[in-house]
Amino acid sequence: MSTTSAQTPSSRRGCLRLIAAAGAAAVVGLPRAAHSAPLSRLRDRGTLKVGLYGDMPPFHVGGKGIDVELGEALAESLGLKLAPLPFPADDNMNDDLRNMVWRGHYLGYGPADVLLHVPVERPLMDDNPQVTIFAPYCRERVMIARRLDRVPHLETLSQLGDRAVAVAGLSLAGWLMLGADDGAYRNQLSTHWKDGTEAARALKRGDVAAAAGLASELESELRGDPLYAISPLPSPRAPREGWAVGMAVKRDAGELAEALAKSVADLIASGRLQQMFARGNMSWHAA
Repeated sequence: MSTTSAQTPSSRRGCLRLIAAAGAAAVVGLPRAAHSAPLSRLRDRGTLKVGLYGDMPPFHVGGKGIDVELGEALAESLGLKLAPLPFPADDNMNDDLRNMVWRGHYLGYGPADVLLHVPVERPLMDDNPQVTIFAPYCRERVMIARRLDRVPHLETLSQLGDRAVAVAGLSLAGWLMLGADDGAYRNQLSTHWKDGTEAARALKRGDVAAAAGLASELESELRGDPLYAISPLPSPRAPREGWAVGMAVKRDAGELAEALAKSVADLIASGRLQQMFARGNMSWHAA
């Protein structure tokens, strides 16, 4: 897990990691960075290539999800069709920006015209001058879900007692839970889950009393069920206000960035973006 600081998260799932400390290094054999296509060329092509994380519930799973709907809406606003470009997350966000935004992957795919689900954070911007990060469209946060009849109150993690907690070990939530209160909960953590949605399903099955993960992961499985409560993870190391999630284009794609930012603002103003989140059983919070 790469880190800039203990409290600087990215929004990656699968292996959710903190933003990398060093800028992306040049790798022998990578294709040279290309100039981004202006809007006129995109319209001639007829498509908007949108980079999508390959397995990130509820934002993208098997060609469906919130980010897929958003990509379709963005393409539509430009008079284009969506050309989705799913890809597997790399070791850190700097690698993803290099592979999917400004340079392309050495295996031959990418870059996309725009990459979705990028943390809108100053350290990431400073580490990647080749890209523009902009248009935050939601806010993410580390949360914990619990079954109310087993854990009725949770102002502090000590109220978990010795009850089992599901959390993806290779995630920000996992890192926070493993280190909480000097490792007091390590022995009761079930950490073999792929992501927070799997942890939430373990909670629904009754395998554990609580599950930690991202708000989006937990809500997509549990929101609206009166048996469960979802609340911020009560840890001083958890980012209190969460982090904004936006998108990225090449630095020289100013016209495209301006058009996409306007599209996001229109989607929010019309309520259409909020509806996308509601269909994913997720509450939407302005970034």
